[in-house]
Amino acid sequence: MTALSARPTPAPTRRPGRVRTKVGAYVALTKPRIIELLLVTTVPAMMLAAEGWPSWRLLAATLVGGTLAAGAANVFNCYYDRDIDRLMHRTQRRPLPMGLVSPREALTFGIVLSVTSIALLAATTTLLAAALAAGAIFYYAVLYTVVAKRHTRRSTELGGVPGAAPVLIGWAAVTGSLDWPAVVFFAVVFCWQMPHFWALAMRFREDYARAGVPMLPVVAPALSVGRQTVVWTWVTVAVSLTLWPLSVEQGIAWIYTVSAAVLGAWFVLEAHKLLRRIARGENTRPMQLFHISISYLALLSVAIIVDVFI
Repeated sequence: MTALSARPTPAPTRRPGRVRTKVGAYVALTKPRIIELLLVTTVPAMMLAAEGWPSWRLLAATLVGGTLAAGAANVFNCYYDRDIDRLMHRTQRRPLPMGLVSPREALTFGIVLSVTSIALLAATTTLLAAALAAGAIFYYAVLYTVVAKRHTRRSTELGGVPGAAPVLIGWAAVTGSLDWPAVVFFAVVFCWQMPHFWALAMRFREDYARAGVPMLPVVAPALSVGRQTVVWTWVTVAVSLTLWPLSVEQGIAWIYTVSAAVLGAWFVLEAHKLLRRIARGENTRPMQLFHISISYLALLSVAIIVDVFI
């Protein structure tokens, strides 16, 4: 009994749980759900450039490098916006407001991801792809997050450039250059971001207002936002239809064209429904357009892949 009672009782450890929480916090800083949406456009851009399926090595290297680059930009965004993230219900549970990661750790993490992504793309794809990734990180972290987001209602338009950059990075990773099909697909993704993000901002208008972020739905009348949303949706669809005549050599034909027309009609119809609800003073339900916009871009990208294959 004495020997047994003298045996020390092992102290409970929570280290694995703490490590898991810390790793999860670092992953959350990269905003993985946004990265998924960005990478949806990388694969079809690479297939257009390769006029078929690129090598698995190149595809994997580009997707990993692009993921790290987008993650780096998002980490810098979280680092700079940690003060206003505390004020918004949508963002107050992010790692920095919750104290799961310190500002210094987040900044260091962002720098490591930036260097790693640029080095990986430069070593495994092309220098142009690496340079475009570096430019996208700088644009989103500095020009959008620091300069534009808190100071102009046009921040969404300005932020659309890095949001569409994966298209150019994917094309450049294959060819080492840029061409008109890449520019047009970039323009599609750029224009698409206005109805997509304004719908989200309409849903969380009070959050952005509380944080002092002058998103268009915060500072402009709802009817004006609805009209601009409709215009940008029409422009998105119109630009998407120009990809066919410019990409015939890359394999784009009737499957993409028909899909772009049908999906575009769906997208435009929902934008007009939103405007009609606003004009009538009804419950606007902007997240309906938000979710449809995601499906639109994903299915449009699938149509490119299928058409190039066939």
